[in-house]
Amino acid sequence: MQTTSSQTAGHDKGLQDIDQVVIRFAGDSGDGMQLTGDQFTRTTALMGNDIATFPDFPAEIRAPAGTLPGVSAFQLRFSSFDIHTPGDAPDVLVAMNPAALKVHLKELKKDGVLLLNTASFSALDLKKAKYDKDPRTDGTLSGWRVIEVDLEARTQEALVNSPLDNRGKDRCKNMFALGILYWMFHRDMEPTIKAMGLKFAKKPELVEANVQAMKAGHAYAETTEVFQTAYRVPPAAMKPGTYRNIMGNQALSLGVVAGAQKAGLQLFLGSYPITPASDILHQLSGYKHLGVITFQAEDEIAAVAAAIGASYSGCLGITSTSGPGIALKSEAIGLAVMAELPLIVLNVQRAGPSTGMPTKTQQADLLQVMYGRNGESPVCVIAASTPADAFEVGYEAVRIATKYMLPVVVLSDGYIANGSEPWLLPDPDKLPPIPVAFAPEGKPGEKFLPYARNPETLARPWAKPGTKGLVHRIGGLEKQDGSGNICYDADNHQHMIDTRAQKVANIANDLPPLATFGPRTGDVLVLGWGSPRGAITAATQRLQQQGHQISCAFLRHLNPLPNDLGALMKGFKKVVLPELNKGQLAMMLRAKYLVDVQSFSQVNGQPFKSHDLESFLQKMLAAAAKEGAR
Repeated sequence: MQTTSSQTAGHDKGLQDIDQVVIRFAGDSGDGMQLTGDQFTRTTALMGNDIATFPDFPAEIRAPAGTLPGVSAFQLRFSSFDIHTPGDAPDVLVAMNPAALKVHLKELKKDGVLLLNTASFSALDLKKAKYDKDPRTDGTLSGWRVIEVDLEARTQEALVNSPLDNRGKDRCKNMFALGILYWMFHRDMEPTIKAMGLKFAKKPELVEANVQAMKAGHAYAETTEVFQTAYRVPPAAMKPGTYRNIMGNQALSLGVVAGAQKAGLQLFLGSYPITPASDILHQLSGYKHLGVITFQAEDEIAAVAAAIGASYSGCLGITSTSGPGIALKSEAIGLAVMAELPLIVLNVQRAGPSTGMPTKTQQADLLQVMYGRNGESPVCVIAASTPADAFEVGYEAVRIATKYMLPVVVLSDGYIANGSEPWLLPDPDKLPPIPVAFAPEGKPGEKFLPYARNPETLARPWAKPGTKGLVHRIGGLEKQDGSGNICYDADNHQHMIDTRAQKVANIANDLPPLATFGPRTGDVLVLGWGSPRGAITAATQRLQQQGHQISCAFLRHLNPLPNDLGALMKGFKKVVLPELNKGQLAMMLRAKYLVDVQSFSQVNGQPFKSHDLESFLQKMLAAAAKEGAR
């Protein structure tokens, strides 16, 4: 926390203005850390701060309470200026038990605030967390400002007249902790009071208990002497407009719905639940009033096959999944390539291989979606880079799939899907048009050619089955160009393979020039795609402020790549590409452009820390300086 003014006047005496704060809530899954973080985020958004969040779920389902694998966390950064990441390390850590303390203490900034729930420090609790001694008494916590509160006892006192049983009262301890943080950072409790009323509308006793616990925590912080100062983060200067706090899966869902509406198409989602993509199914199921159809299939293959069938019928077919589901859908995606039908595949990546770590983030599916199908079956691949950006990416996927009549794979990941940030609501009337025209009825005596092509895009006509005069063949066997008849001719097969590849390549002609953060020439260019965008931007910005000749650029379109990417890379001495994989896009760029792209790889299931990236970039800048001195 950086203090910008010592105190304000009047009734706010002792209230310090600071420009940003990073808070991490950590505890068992049953401790309500995600709910607590979400409520703090919503309140802070309404108070006008810029926000970035990072929910971190346990990788195991129902891990034993109090154990290290069962720790759930939620990190929130809010500020009075534009930010790009949820922060590298917290200023404040709320630890609900010893396991949460052990997992996250090493991340807390020195001199940071540690709010420790002392109710969960029995010998058994310590043993579960792999502590040999009580960390409160052996010097482990030296160097931090420790505030010990028995949250369970204080919550029980606050709810002494509540009709809830003791277990129900204990579940409100997260709200007591939230009240403490609301006082400490000068937050308004009213939005949370309203949210509790909506969440537990059918259980007024839960509403009252949660609100009472929160108010009691606020009063505790105000009346005890453990807090000498409260802090305030002024609102951020933001572009005028209407904002909402949005998560990546929500934004992606809204993007494809908006695209379908603009295209005049009925959206059909065929999906099978899988972490971390399931929320897309949940979100889209709420848009029946917009004609959206959601189908929860019995497996991944049925889900994508149903989506292809929907596109064949004239709907916009979409399927959502994660890496393991992509593996199962690969043959059907190849069918969509061969049939040349619009299909959108939303891949919210997670850590693998196989089942891997379902709740942890990674970017390791790029090569799979690029090449993981039999034969030559190219698809368009685009990637979201922030929660708000996911809206535009979803919309773009609809535009490309319908214009070029082909599958589009959208890459998101767990970090984007579950993270959130303020999103400026777009004006629907200003969204780019997505014109869609189905093949008209055939004329008497005229033979319909289902693979006749648009000379600019090479897209074939979209013919609704049952339309008079548009009888045609479709399927996975090779077609004769034009007629669509099954054809095993060698020259035709070569021609069709080349045509489908060229159709994907033509998309690049639609793309705007790459935008760069910084000059288009210099010592180091940092390229990025997907969720590392925030860390890359923050690290590049700090190095630019130090006077270094460094720029960054972000790739939304990964297949095809932008036409000007090669020329941009050649304007720098070094090109660096951070990825949450073992260097997949870096390998692709080296092969295509013969440029020595330097990979910066991380595959630990966590997002990049901007300071780690900054250290690596400093080495690249030093290497570029040596080259320039030769």
